[in-house]
Formats: sequence, C-alpha cells, structure tokens
Amino acid sequence: MKLNGIVEEIVYKNSENNYTVCLVDVDGEEITAVGKFPNICEGECVEMEGAFTKHARFGEQFSVKSVKIAPPNTAEGIVKYLSSGLIRGVGPVTAHNIVEKFGKDTLDIIEFTPERLAEVRGISSNKALEIAEQFGEVKKMQNAVMFLQGYGVSTNLSIKIYNRYGNKTVELLQDNPYRLVEDVEGIGFYTADRIAQSMGVEANSEFRYRAGILHVLKDNSDKNGHTFIHFENLLGELVNLLKMEVHREVIENCIDKLMLDGVVKSYEYMEEKCVALTKYYNMEKSIACMLQLLDTSVEKTRLNIEDEIKMYEILNKISMHDNQKEAVRVAIDNGVSVITGGPGTGKTTIVKCILQIMRSLNKKVQLMAPTGRASKRLSESTGKEATTIHRALELDYTNVNMFHYNSMNKLPYDVVIIDEVSMVDVQLMYYLTRALRQGTQLILVGDKDQLASVGCGNVLADILESKQFATVCLTQIYRQGQDSLIITNAHAINKGKMPIFDNQSKDFFFSEQGSQEGVIKEILSMCTTRIPKFLGVDSSKIQVLCPMKAGLNGIDNINKELQHIINPPSLNKVEIELDKYIFRENDRIMQISNNYERSWKKPNGEIGSGVFNGDIGVISEIDINTHQVTVDFEDNRRAVYLRSELSELVLSYAITIHKSQGSEFDAVIIPVLSGPPMLLTRNLLYTAVTRAKKMVVLVGTKQCIGRMVHNNHTQVRFTMLHEFLTNLDLILNKQ
Repeated sequence: MKLNGIVEEIVYKNSENNYTVCLVDVDGEEITAVGKFPNICEGECVEMEGAFTKHARFGEQFSVKSVKIAPPNTAEGIVKYLSSGLIRGVGPVTAHNIVEKFGKDTLDIIEFTPERLAEVRGISSNKALEIAEQFGEVKKMQNAVMFLQGYGVSTNLSIKIYNRYGNKTVELLQDNPYRLVEDVEGIGFYTADRIAQSMGVEANSEFRYRAGILHVLKDNSDKNGHTFIHFENLLGELVNLLKMEVHREVIENCIDKLMLDGVVKSYEYMEEKCVALTKYYNMEKSIACMLQLLDTSVEKTRLNIEDEIKMYEILNKISMHDNQKEAVRVAIDNGVSVITGGPGTGKTTIVKCILQIMRSLNKKVQLMAPTGRASKRLSESTGKEATTIHRALELDYTNVNMFHYNSMNKLPYDVVIIDEVSMVDVQLMYYLTRALRQGTQLILVGDKDQLASVGCGNVLADILESKQFATVCLTQIYRQGQDSLIITNAHAINKGKMPIFDNQSKDFFFSEQGSQEGVIKEILSMCTTRIPKFLGVDSSKIQVLCPMKAGLNGIDNINKELQHIINPPSLNKVEIELDKYIFRENDRIMQISNNYERSWKKPNGEIGSGVFNGDIGVISEIDINTHQVTVDFEDNRRAVYLRSELSELVLSYAITIHKSQGSEFDAVIIPVLSGPPMLLTRNLLYTAVTRAKKMVVLVGTKQCIGRMVHNNHTQVRFTMLHEFLTNLDLILNKQ
C-alpha cells in the first residue's frame, strides 16, 4: 500500500538507526507512521510504502518499508520544514522571514544562490553559507537514499550503506556496486548482485567475479568450516553462483589481483591449487608457530610428580587410574599437551590434580573455556574460578589488536588450561595463542568425538592428527551413578552401538512416535508438564535439541509451538514482530553470531563489550516506543539491541545440536525422525546426549536412531593447520 502525505510532527527518532515515529497528514487524516526513515523534517512531503498494523497498546499504525521524500510545496510547509530543527539557528521567526522574502522559491534559493539569504533581516553572509551547507548535507543523504531505493534497496539498508560511504555513496556505487560485499557488514553477494543488475552492470564484470570469489570463500568458511577451497571446486561453485560459464583464465586473473590486495592467498597443496582468505591462512600459520614455540620453551620441573599425585589421592580419598596419572604427568612435563576423553572418563579429576601440583610449584594458573556456560561448569567442577577465553583476553574493540592481551601484551599466566577445546575455532585459537608468553604451558582438554567448532577450522582434530604434542586419550568410565544410563548410552552410541531403551533408568528415556505430528505433541507435553513434574524443575531448565532447522521437527517450528505455550501473548507483555519471529518479553533467546562491539552491563556496575555465538538469555524488556530489546544473558550481562540488530537473535526454546556445544542442561529432549543422512550422524547424536545432566528423552523411532548410530560420517573440513604443524618448512618458507 502506498500513502502520500505531509509530515506534521516527529514524535520519536533514534539517531543510531533512524527508527522514527511520526504523524503524517494524509488527505486531511492524521496517521501514525513507524519505521526506518531517512532524515525527514516536519513539512516535507513523503510517499510511504507499507501496511497498516494493529499495536496492542498504540492501536493502528502504518508500518513503513520504504519512503520517498519530496520538498514541501507550500509556504506554510516550507516554514515548518526550515524551523523543524533541520538547520541550527533557524527558528520559526527566521524561517518566516526567509519565506516571506522568497516565497515558494525559498528552497531553490538556499540550494543554488545561498548568498541571497543575506538579503533577509538578521542573516549575515556567513550565516547564509552555514544555512546552505547544513541544508546541503540533509539533501545529500536524502538523495543517496532515494537513489538506492530506485534500485530496490530498502530504506533500512539504504541508511546503512549511506552511513558507510557518506556523501560519496552515489559516486562509489555507480562505479562499483559490488564493493558493498567487502565494505558493508551484513550485505552479501546476492544483495549486491541484485543492486548491480538493476544498475545495468554487465554479468561478466570483473567486479562481479571478484565479489563472487569472496562470497564462495566466505560461504565455505561460514557454512562448512573450511579455511581453504580447492581451485576446481571454486570454479564449480562460481558457475552455480553466477549462473553462467566462467573462464579459468579470468578467475585466475581476479585471484591474482585479490592477492595483490592482500585479501586472498593462492598456493599449491597436495599437488592441487588452493585458495584461502588471507586472514584464515595467516591465522592457522600463526597458531602452528605459537604451539611449536610453546612446546619447546617449557622448563622441565624437578618435582617428583608421582609423590604429588599420591598426595592428591590421599587428600581427596580417591585412587586414580594409571591412565589418569599419565595424563597428569604429560600435562606437567610438556609445554603443550592434550587430554581427551568422553563423559565420565575423569577429565575433571585430572584437572583438579594438575591445579594442586601447579600450586605447589607456585605457578599462576588460569582456567578457560570457549563459552560462558562451559566456563561456569568448569568453575563449579574444579572449585577454581574459570573464565571465557574472550574475557581472559579482555576484549577491546577500539584496539587494532581487538584484545587487550595480544602479541604485544602477553597474558600473565604460567599455565593456561582450556576446557571444551573441541569448540575452539581458528579465530579464537589464534587470538589466544598469540597472547601466551614464551614458557607458558598450554593444556588442552576436550572430547575429540564431539562435533567440530561452529566457527571455521578444525583445531582439536588438526592438533591430534599432527601427532606433534603429548596426548592422552581417556577411555575408562569412572563417573556413573546407580540406575543412570546417560554416560553408558553416550559411550555406546560413540562406539556404534544402540543405546539401552528399557525405560527403567531414572535419566534415559525413549518415546516411540512414528509421525512428525506425534513427535511435536510429545515434545510439548514433555517440556510443559511431564518433565517439570518428574524432575521438579522449571521448563527453562529443559532444552530441545534438534538435528535440523527446517521442517515440523526443526527448531523454527518447535520454537513457535513452545513459545505459544510457555510464553503466550499478553497485554502485559510487549512484543515485536519480525519477518521470521515474534519476540516478546520473557522469551528465551540465543545469540547466533559473534558481535565484539555489543556493549553490556552487569548489575554490579561492571561494563564491557562482546556477545558471542551460542550465548543464551531472556528478553527482559522491549521498549514500546523505540522497539529496543533488552536481553539478560545467563552470566548477568545485560545488552540492548536495536530493532535492526535483532537478526543476531533467535528463539531458543529449541536449538540445533551444533549450537549446544559446551552447554549443559538439566534435561534434553531430542527429536529423531527421518532426515538427510549428512545431518543424522553418530557424533551429532552423541553430542546431544552428552549435553544432559539429569535426563535425556529421545522422541521418534528406533529405526532412525539406529541409522544415526551406524552413520559414522563426519563432514570433512579443508584446513591447513595440521599441515603447518607437521611440516615446519611450510611455516618458515611458504608465502
């Protein structure tokens, strides 16, 4: 629907994201319009496209999707326009005097012959030029936004682009609209391509090839975890992306130019040509160098480790297995060591013993984990404060190095122990290792059979594959309560065996449901009544973990179903409707991307920045007027999101198994029905089961569970870290 009217009053405007609430006169009827507007002023004529919506508290509003602006065309409108605050120092009296002098020609005078403003009483020559300059700035933004809207770009996106390029927006984009892919966060190839095609850019433009190459590289990193791609695969993906034949020589030429710009790296590996984003290539090379340096720079201890282990056993009234003792010795004696094992294999006991021995050596130790949940669990299990890796490095986005602790300012620890290391991606490992000083001991603890990190790379697997560092693999199960099957079944699944389904235990259950509708109904019942009653916990302690996003049994649908029951709409709760979700106060949400700039504050007054992929929280407040959303995360961080930033959040009543890594929940419900074999794998099911502390419920069919148990497929990740670790010459000589 399109409406034309005159802006009567600006009720509210958010200067950060241009979200505006205004009153518009449409054919004599005053309506409330809300949405993203370019800089508008009272008195201007607007053409708005959108739809009327019903707000629970404010009634009918016109929700704007795009806006076109025209200058006011009446004397009264021009007076209102000039005195609206558009120009500093021009109030109602001065505006009236200007319009009285020049009438309907006023705006043309200001734009083209501003020196004539000095003819108006009270306006000097300097003041006349100031008025023209301020008027010109507003016009440039409006013109740029309308230029972009002419090519199908939304007002929201147009403003974002203008904020990046400023007054050069039109000039730069007319030259190369594909630069948006590299310059503007959140704009991908498809958006830039649509704009470029609207502008008439040729399909075989070199700019298009360049943007396509970068899209394929980034997409493979984000979705598949690769840090490089084989050149032949790159060509194939470009054909699919660009929907046209591509010539090898043209692409090679584009890659050469990207290399000169320092954006990509091209090299021979295993007799095949490969291409990588330079940042990931350099990160993996740096990690390999730092790990080798740390491993060779440790000072050997003269302490009798056997006696120390015995002392630990006596004090804690336990008897450690030989495998556990070996893990302790390896950690104490080496610069870099790896301790890996499944649930219940004694990793926590080993870490606690290491802590005691390191204390006797007067070494400063820091426990870390990739996520807030994982660090909290580590603190609770060891009795020593643990922190996230990000927090230990002290995020400082204003710093060119991003973190306070970096290659120039090293962490002040003698020993760093990282738990849940399977979750650590290339980027986080890079920032950590370069902040460790020479002589620091790095102890990596995790489960090699868990899913790979959400971010790109395969850090733990590559380190193990390189066989360059002392490693102990724990296999003996020690922690297993009576009538408990979680750990037993987790290890059975990991070995390719079916879990026990007798429903006689207190913590592992199976519900046979042959239809998707049956699975949904069972999950809703389990989450809202049966498990809370059985365990005596709130539904917030129960987590649905799904193999997939789409479909009736995917997270998108289950989230909507659970939200409707657990947190239904109410006049007492403000909500905000987006394309994919409705968010309302008290909803459980999850952050789905790293945002290092997101500021937060804790109740104790502590402030900081950084909210990360997988962080879970609750929407505590939605501002009715501004649509700003306040989220309280589990570690007491409180962050505020603008409406335009809500794409960083999703509902989290149900989450994917991949996103659950490093987390632990009282009860876990896992829907297991048919799906793509590439998704329904053994390690996916194993990861889901090991997220539960008190209860696991599988809902679906035994046939599907059987297929997952026997499907040992793991998606190959193309990475270079293991090669850099194995062949030191590559690190020293390869450029």
